[in-house]
Amino acid sequence: MQFCFNWDHVSAIAGLHRTGFCFRLYDGSVNQERIVEFLNALIRHLRRPLLILWDGAKTHRSRRVRDYVDSTRGRIVIERLPAYAPELNPVEYIWAWLKRHALANYCPESLAELHHGARNKLKSAQRRSSIIAACWSQAELF
Repeated sequence: MQFCFNWDHVSAIAGLHRTGFCFRLYDGSVNQERIVEFLNALIRHLRRPLLILWDGAKTHRSRRVRDYVDSTRGRIVIERLPAYAPELNPVEYIWAWLKRHALANYCPESLAELHHGARNKLKSAQRRSSIIAACWSQAELF
């Protein structure tokens, strides 16, 4: 079997709260503009102050993201996770579940099909409290 994997990629961003999570999928990379857009959507959707736990990714530390967070006047507080500690990030366990369980052995024929399949699986996970609880448990934050 031969297959050429020269197609682009789907990237994801998510925010996990105690009983659920919000996510967005993007064709291509998640950049600083998309991070700001996602944070803005989280504020509108959740309507409460947010504590964001982030790794040290360059886009998380960008001027645009810092300016946006500062403009929220305390509605968003950022805390950095220690370097090289993805196991402390509960959202990493959502991605692990998606890749290793929900989409395991899934061979989409196009980027659009991958986007659609991943979105459906993530929407399903939003309704499964056991997956969300497991993400928090694995990160050992509570």
